Amino acid sequence: MINVGIIGGAGYTGGELIRLLINHPQVNISYIHSRSNAGKFVYEVHKDLLGDTDLQFSADVLQDIDCLFLCLGHGESTKFLQENKLDSAIKIIDLANDFRLQKDKVQDVLGRSFVYGLPELNKEEIINAKNIANPGCFATTIQLGLLPLAKAGLLKDIYTTGITGSTGAGQSLSATSHFSWRANNIQAYKTLTHQHLGEIGESLHQLQGETDFDLSFVPWRGDFTRGIFVSSTITTDLALEELYPLFDEFYKDHPFTQVSKMPVF
Repeated sequence: MINVGIIGGAGYTGGELIRLLINHPQVNISYIHSRSNAGKFVYEVHKDLLGDTDLQFSADVLQDIDCLFLCLGHGESTKFLQENKLDSAIKIIDLANDFRLQKDKVQDVLGRSFVYGLPELNKEEIINAKNIANPGCFATTIQLGLLPLAKAGLLKDIYTTGITGSTGAGQSLSATSHFSWRANNIQAYKTLTHQHLGEIGESLHQLQGETDFDLSFVPWRGDFTRGIFVSSTITTDLALEELYPLFDEFYKDHPFTQVSKMPVF
């Protein structure tokens, strides 16, 4: 049994993580930390968990665990690890973006190195990792469509659009996350400048080497709650029937990804 702690368990990411872990046969949740909800039952915040757990949010950061999940806002994980000196034996899985990029994977001030946690790319490294940087949502979706093509050296000019639900913006209210704004509406944002472009580029170069390619990405905010749909276009002389085997071979040992050959138009 693996004993885990969760930091920042009151947000959307924390709630989904709790739902997964309380039903995992090999995991025991030792504590769920929340500064703003300490003492409350978890189901008072995540009402969908009523009847599934009687855990309460804790104000303490305990060290008697095997693994710690960080579900904090972007940039907060580094600050948390600076302020809380954890036992080096505790494995850390960070769900924010603090340690995804190569330049961020080793922090001298923390003394920890992080593996980029996309299993379809770094499966063996993840198995042996002490610390894992969870991939971004758009980054995961885009990479899954491009990794087999990168391995085959086929990427040059990539044009990608993607639309995401409102939960991706987090639980804090903002002008573009209010339902009254998003209802019957869509909006492009961070056109060609999205923060996930860095980690996508590193992953594709990991498979294709230093061969140059250009990735143009336009993300959209959608009129729905959760989920992402991405469409990527590349230029190639290969027919679709010649590309399918690249995907079948690449994902044959990755059960989380299914290759569909059904027409979408």
